[in-house]
Amino acid sequence: MASAPVGRHPGWPARLGPLTVAAGVVEVRPPRLWDAAAWSRIRKRDQRHLENWEPSVPGTWAERNAGIAWPAQWSTLRALGRRGMSLPFVITVDGEFAGQITVGNVIRGSLCSAWVGYWVDSEVTGGGVATASVALVVDHCFNSAGLHRIEATVRPENAASLRVLTKLGFREEGLFRRYLDVAGDWRDHLCFALTTEDIPKSLVARLIDDGGAVLS
Repeated sequence: MASAPVGRHPGWPARLGPLTVAAGVVEVRPPRLWDAAAWSRIRKRDQRHLENWEPSVPGTWAERNAGIAWPAQWSTLRALGRRGMSLPFVITVDGEFAGQITVGNVIRGSLCSAWVGYWVDSEVTGGGVATASVALVVDHCFNSAGLHRIEATVRPENAASLRVLTKLGFREEGLFRRYLDVAGDWRDHLCFALTTEDIPKSLVARLIDDGGAVLS
């Protein structure tokens, strides 16, 4: 399912998948400089779909998601991956750019934890893409990347993301009050987590057993 890690740090870069879901064939790979056009097109079109769930940052949506903004983001993601601080990935469906999934704040030593965050093109939401991508990446984190715990925080109003996490068996651990500045205000977020002990086989195996995906 995953290629062997070839970078300085375990788990990145890597290619994960494929898994077939209702929306198509899902794969996960490192971001590329030439993803700019597809990234910008989807992000600008999906402003209403995405902006209520993402952290507030300076500049307009159009400015932050213009094609010219991608090279700097790509360079930062690649640098964090090479330094072992993050595992940044792009989601593809049938070979086409369809979103991003990032494992961030990677901490080794006695904690061995990180968080996972993701967004998906509105044209493939509801088709199992986010669920398959999270399953692939979390399995990768618990195996090749050598992590023990993965957290995910989500606004209580984000029903789609809550479905992804609960479907994969993430455990709800509490509510973080006024946790993150999102859409111009400090928003509460629910905290979910998984550790290696929570997964007897793998999330991909669980997803396949439940009929949510098949091996491609």
